Amino acid sequence: MNLDVNTLFLVTIYVEAILGLLLLFAWVQNTQITAVAWWGCAHLLRAGSIVLFGLYGNVTQAVSIDLANALLLLSYAVTWSGARVFDGRPPLPMYIAAGPVAWVIVAHLPSFAGDLELRILLSCGIVTCYTWLAAFEFWRGRSEPLVSRWPAIFMLFAHGSLFLLRTPLAAVLPWSPNAEVFESVWLTVLSFEALLFTIAIAFILLAMAKERTEYRHRTAAMIDPLTGIANRRSFLQDGNELMKQLYSSPCPTAVLLMDLDHFKSINDRFGHAIGDRVLQVFAEEAKATMRSGDLLGRLGGEEFAAVLHNAGMDKAVALAERMRCAFAQAAREVDSRPVAATVSIGMVVNDASPLDLPELLGQADHALYYAKERGRNRVEVATLDLVRHRGDAALNQETTLTARTAA
Repeated sequence: MNLDVNTLFLVTIYVEAILGLLLLFAWVQNTQITAVAWWGCAHLLRAGSIVLFGLYGNVTQAVSIDLANALLLLSYAVTWSGARVFDGRPPLPMYIAAGPVAWVIVAHLPSFAGDLELRILLSCGIVTCYTWLAAFEFWRGRSEPLVSRWPAIFMLFAHGSLFLLRTPLAAVLPWSPNAEVFESVWLTVLSFEALLFTIAIAFILLAMAKERTEYRHRTAAMIDPLTGIANRRSFLQDGNELMKQLYSSPCPTAVLLMDLDHFKSINDRFGHAIGDRVLQVFAEEAKATMRSGDLLGRLGGEEFAAVLHNAGMDKAVALAERMRCAFAQAAREVDSRPVAATVSIGMVVNDASPLDLPELLGQADHALYYAKERGRNRVEVATLDLVRHRGDAALNQETTLTARTAA
């Protein structure tokens, strides 16, 4: 059974138009992902170019050939621009127009005007460039863990490669002087591939947009919006997972509890905007100090916590001191205001069998309280004697309060 190329030609028009409208409708539902609107316009432009190709003989060649090819090339340029916008890069209007304008100019040069094959090869080469550029843009953004990004890269690269292998485009058009071309198996395969690519890439791009939205929603639920680090829920979840891993491969682990000194006074003296900037400065300095495998999170207010994997006493204390000094230096002046913020750090190092993270945080809290008692802006390490001292102090305080109440 032979597939009729003319039928594929008409079907492609309808498919391109419907998919373009579908993508635009999806964009209207979520206007935050503007790349979907670019891709929808690209499909509509391709549908328009195919319609103009089909009008050959009924309108001037300036419309059915020049304008049709310009729209076709523009559609692939818009697809590439959508890929740039998707990953937060701006569109480049000059380069969007460069391909269509170059084809119109070069195709009318004396050496090209009378050679149909050269003109077709030129247009195919421009399409390949834009398609490969779109694949490259998705490749550049691969640090974002979107599974649908990879099939999009593969399909765009493969489709661009096939354009370089195409027979002259004149053989595809309805006005081809050789009717036997329509019986060519190779032509049928190429036409069918173009139709399948149109359908597949539209749904893959739509899947990418949907996956991006879901990923950002998940991330928003786990990231503190002010500082950009893990929130309490995320920190405790990741920390507990790390503690479970230590049961199979134990190693020294340090847990740090950090509290900004006199933070309420900073808010009162300089305002909450400066207070927020101080929190951001601390998060930035802490991230810069810590290693890539360590965990950092904001537990709430001005309280932060960290888990240092494979860090013994000396290494953990040295890192905590660097963090304290770096923050004191960075927060000496914030937004031209003499804030002079500091941080107190309580720490516990677990060299024995792994403990639960809440238990380690509780021990680090004893050390943090001791750091506050001893003047703030310092690092204290929880020891058995310190925990006992804090426990006895709490017990004495409770006994005194009970006696006063009884009296």
